[in-house]
Amino acid sequence: MANGNSKSWELKLPIAFAVWVPIVVFGILLGFRLGYEGRRYGMALSVAAVLFAFEFFLACPSVLDRARKFLGEHGGVLAPLAPLFAVLIYTATVTGNWKMALAGAAYCVLPALLLARSTGKPPGTWEDYAAALIVWLPVEFRWMYHVFPYPGELSHTLTILLALSTGIAAFVLLRRMDGIGYEIVWRRRFSANVAIHFLIFAAIAAPLGMQMGFLKFDPTIARLRSLPLATVGITFFTAWPEEFLFRGVLQNLLSRTLKNQWTGLAIAAVIFGFSHILHAPFPNWKYVFLATIAGLFYGHVWMKTGSLFPGALVHALVDISWHVLFR
Repeated sequence: MANGNSKSWELKLPIAFAVWVPIVVFGILLGFRLGYEGRRYGMALSVAAVLFAFEFFLACPSVLDRARKFLGEHGGVLAPLAPLFAVLIYTATVTGNWKMALAGAAYCVLPALLLARSTGKPPGTWEDYAAALIVWLPVEFRWMYHVFPYPGELSHTLTILLALSTGIAAFVLLRRMDGIGYEIVWRRRFSANVAIHFLIFAAIAAPLGMQMGFLKFDPTIARLRSLPLATVGITFFTAWPEEFLFRGVLQNLLSRTLKNQWTGLAIAAVIFGFSHILHAPFPNWKYVFLATIAGLFYGHVWMKTGSLFPGALVHALVDISWHVLFR
């Protein structure tokens, strides 16, 4: 995996905070528009805001370095307390469903318990793969959505934030696995990598998708008006979490286990493709095929740059273009 050139820019905490605040404020205003108000909604939104801060602020290299130093060599076992407390606070103030809270607590803690067994071992242990599956599958099969049933419009966001926070706590803060690239930085060749991979994939996927009957060119004013909300949602709650799991963790592990980055890329792309099979109509083989091709492009960006950020941008550009131009 390439480390790229020296950093020309990196996300700092004040900038991250300046991005975080308007997104949270927008969430508050959107909730009011949808008719949500009161203590329950305030607490649900507060939990989402804290989880978002946890995963977003740690993408600042300086914040991540300080967090690792603060936790020390063995203190990483405390990292899962952040998503765990989020589940407990949500349950105590919003739903009172302690049965689901127990499921949420197990979800937050089990990956860390597994990875604590791998301390000092090279990445690629069975515990690494088991922890990745625990983070992924309960979300893939929508089991974790029952932990956050209220409000309905925020259920998906809360679930994704919990999954990403659990993965970060386990793999970034506790396991400290090399090569994930969990940082928002920009290097000199990132622009070219993002542009080339996006344009080539678009040139392949758009005509292929229309030929297969999967895509239909149908831009509308309504979709264009929803672009700001779609951009935030896709970038932070789809592209970034999926790149973390499928490239930073899974492709990373496969490449190390198989000792071949190209084989790791191919297998991770196929798994990424199959993660879309549940989309209606099931089984959605067309989506699987196109998502596998997309996974090759996203994984290659990560492989070339050594960072999640450029691949997440390509991923976001693809999904945003799809949202605006196709149905």
